[in-house]
Amino acid sequence: MKGLVLIGLSALAFSVIATESETAPAELVEELTQFCQEVAEEEGTKGKPEDVFILECVNDELEAEGYAKLTSLN
Repeated sequence: MKGLVLIGLSALAFSVIATESETAPAELVEELTQFCQEVAEEEGTKGKPEDVFILECVNDELEAEGYAKLTSLN
């Protein structure tokens, strides 16, 4: 019985890891980029260059949804 539980937990852990490394759909990245640009315009960039702020913002949102972070928005 303990073996089955360990196998189940291992499968669950692998599933979570696999999900986190998935690349987000381009449409989602585009929507988040627009959202983060609006945040930057309305609330400021906290002293960061706008492109850095937007990338961090997009990555925070992607990470919250279980997607892999981006290295750039190009």
